[in-house]
Amino acid sequence: MSVSASATTRRLAAAVLTAGALVGTVALPASAADHARPHRPQVEITHVQYDTPGRDDRSNRSLNHQWVELTNTTRRSVNLDGWTLSDREGRTYTFHHYRLDGRATVRVHTGVGRDSRRDLFQDRHHVVWDQRDTATLRNDHGRLVDSVSWGSERRGHRSDDRRTNHRDDHRDNRHHN
Repeated sequence: MSVSASATTRRLAAAVLTAGALVGTVALPASAADHARPHRPQVEITHVQYDTPGRDDRSNRSLNHQWVELTNTTRRSVNLDGWTLSDREGRTYTFHHYRLDGRATVRVHTGVGRDSRRDLFQDRHHVVWDQRDTATLRNDHGRLVDSVSWGSERRGHRSDDRRTNHRDDHRDNRHHN
């Protein structure tokens, strides 16, 4: 009787393993589809100060009051080397040897200054961000990471801040002066 019970146990174990393999195979496409969904961007444009507060005298101080703020939304640091930040007219700042720590924020100022972990400088002597403009962040492969627009080409349009990222388009009123 023990030989028969042993054979039955082996057959039952083989059937369970086979059933488990079939369920795993059927479930695989569903889990693979989950990984194909777009994920939240690692770096976002979180604020834009395009209109210099106070007197706009085109001084370096005034230019450095114009900035774009980027935030790493993940816990892991992101290497921004080769990434670009540009305006609608194509004026582009390229990040060189900069790593944005997890959950950290950096401001990219228009004027001249000394780079630090929290502040980077484009070293420009003229205004970059206009009253109607778009800040576009691209990774080192030229792929769109995030984009924020402000101002309006249409008359009478008050809610004119627009945010785009690699997932979808949506309105977000956090991005204004």
